[in-house]
Amino acid sequence: MTPSNAPMVMAPAEATGSQSAVLSCSTVGITTLQKRADFLLAARARRQGTSSFLLQGRQRRADETATGIRVGYTCSKKVGNAVKRNHAKRRLREAARLVIPDDGLDGWDYVLIGKSGDTSARDFQLLLKDLRYALRKVHGITNKAQMQ
Repeated sequence: MTPSNAPMVMAPAEATGSQSAVLSCSTVGITTLQKRADFLLAARARRQGTSSFLLQGRQRRADETATGIRVGYTCSKKVGNAVKRNHAKRRLREAARLVIPDDGLDGWDYVLIGKSGDTSARDFQLLLKDLRYALRKVHGITNKAQMQ
């Protein structure tokens, strides 16, 4: 509770710029898969396993209305209780936010599936490296030079 004699400091109405203390992170062109049908379509497409997660990827058909890159995240109960599953998905979301805008392809859907223990325990830099590797394999790129 704030004391009644505490000064009220507020930004003036004419202040410019963002006054929010929340860091805003924009993921340009990335949206989240939300419909089960999209997850099932990705499950029938290309996949690449790594030591920390499984990546499923598919190129959308021309008649689909969705645009940009879409990413879904999932962890089964094998990963652990809700706290462990959420922690694994947070790590996968952050890895996708950092890597997929650069290495993902427009018109593709990706699903990242967390693995028991490995997704949460793996060093984050290695997790990013795993995601880059899996994207190259799903896209059918054999070496890094073809990526550019």
